Amino acid sequence: MEKLACIVIDDEPIGREVIETFVGDIPFLNLVASFGDPVEALAYLQDNSVDLVFSDIQMPKINGMELLRSLLHPPLVIFITAHRDFALDGFEAGVTDYLIKPVRFDRFLKAVNRAKERISASHIPAIQQPFTDKIFVKSEGKLIKILLSEILYVESQGDYLKIVISDASYMTQLTLKSMDEILNQPNFFRVQRSFILNLEAVRSINGGTVELINGKSISIAQNKKEELFALLGIK
Repeated sequence: MEKLACIVIDDEPIGREVIETFVGDIPFLNLVASFGDPVEALAYLQDNSVDLVFSDIQMPKINGMELLRSLLHPPLVIFITAHRDFALDGFEAGVTDYLIKPVRFDRFLKAVNRAKERISASHIPAIQQPFTDKIFVKSEGKLIKILLSEILYVESQGDYLKIVISDASYMTQLTLKSMDEILNQPNFFRVQRSFILNLEAVRSINGGTVELINGKSISIAQNKKEELFALLGIK
C-alpha cells in the first residue's frame, strides 16, 4: 500500500507540532501540508486530494466540524481536541476517530491504523467475478459470495444496488449499468430503468407487471415488454 497523504490543521502551534512529529514517526503516512489557519486548509482541500486529515475542532473563523461538512468529497478525518463534548457530533459526521489532548502516541497509532484499514477496504472493488457462475459482492465491509442462479432481481437505489436472493438481500455501491454488464447472461433481463430480473424467478405476468417467485411485483417498461415476452417464449 502506498503512503497515505495527510494534512494537519490546528491553530495552536504546539499541538500542531506534536501531531506533525507523530506523523513523521509512522512509515505509511506522508505529511503533505500543515495549517494553522483552517480557511487556508479548506482552500487547499478544495483543490487537492488527500487521504487523511488530522484536525482540531475549536478554531477561529471556521471550526473543524464546519470544515468537514463543507467538503463535497471529504477525506477521512481524525479530530484532535481538548473538548470531549464534540465526540458524539464527530462520530455522527462520519469521523474516523476522536482523540483528546494531550494525545498519547499509542492512541494516535491506533486511530491511524483504523483509518488505514478503512482506506484499504475502500479499495476493494464493489463486485468481483472470478467465475462465470458466481460473484463476490462487497457489502457491510465483507465480500459475500452469491451464485448467479440465486439472484432473483437487482434494484437500483441511488448510488447503491440492492441484490435480492431467496432468503437475503445485500446493498453494494455500484451502478445498474455496471451490474447489467456483469450479468451478461441470457436469463437476466433489464425489465425497466431500475430493475434487472432473473427470468427463472418469474412466476406470472399480469398486464404490465411481472411477479416473481418471492412475491415481488415489478412493472415492465413499455419498450421492454415485447423483448421480455420473446425471452420467456410467450406469443
